[in-house]
Amino acid sequence: MDSVRAGFNPTLLEGGRYKPPDCISHHKVAIIIPFRNRHQHLIQWLYYLHPILQRQQLDYGVYVINQDGDGTFNRAKLMNVGFAEAMKDNYTCFVFSDVDLVPLDDRNIYGCFGNPRHLSVAVDTFNFRLPYSTIFGGVVSFSRQQFIIINGYSNNYWGWGGEDDDLYKRIEMRSMTISRPDMQSGRYRMIKHVRDRHNEANPQRFNNLYKTQSNMHQDGINSLEYKINKVEKDKLYTFITVDIGSPQ
Repeated sequence: MDSVRAGFNPTLLEGGRYKPPDCISHHKVAIIIPFRNRHQHLIQWLYYLHPILQRQQLDYGVYVINQDGDGTFNRAKLMNVGFAEAMKDNYTCFVFSDVDLVPLDDRNIYGCFGNPRHLSVAVDTFNFRLPYSTIFGGVVSFSRQQFIIINGYSNNYWGWGGEDDDLYKRIEMRSMTISRPDMQSGRYRMIKHVRDRHNEANPQRFNNLYKTQSNMHQDGINSLEYKINKVEKDKLYTFITVDIGSPQ
């Protein structure tokens, strides 16, 4: 994507960074997007989100974590990579967002709270209802301390499904609760798409979930391994292409 597209948003700094010009933000937020071959969705996400985040007067940066190659997709591990890379820039709050979810209400603050936060509670594809009480995916936020306490996401969910349920169990096992916006301010539109290639349903997801409690101490941020292949700092985002290996 050409940085010329940033013409609609001239206040952005290199790498998709922004600081309010007339105040000090309560939140220094890294927005982390796991990514592969979804450029059209990314264009739409950036177009809508940058103005919203600026109206919320956030000090923020956008990190797009691109999985290199065409192997099995691992969304959760890319989230962990985004956390590790954003930590190098001293962020204190982390919002993990799918690239196809756009908020419909500015009151849904992309910041951190006393507990992990589920932001995308009312998505149009679910008729703006919470599909089940333990859902914790789509768009979520953590403070740095909260994410470290649960050891981040599991690195072992290759393919679609299971990683968000694993994350919920990690939160529960650390005796934290989840906060949510109300169902009106937490509304989202999902950009239509078909399932990505090499992101088929993970046949190991139920077995992995069974082992969450025993595995979470050694599977997560503290066991993360990856290789950075390329870093591109566009006006709209920091695009980091990484090799995250393959299923063992």
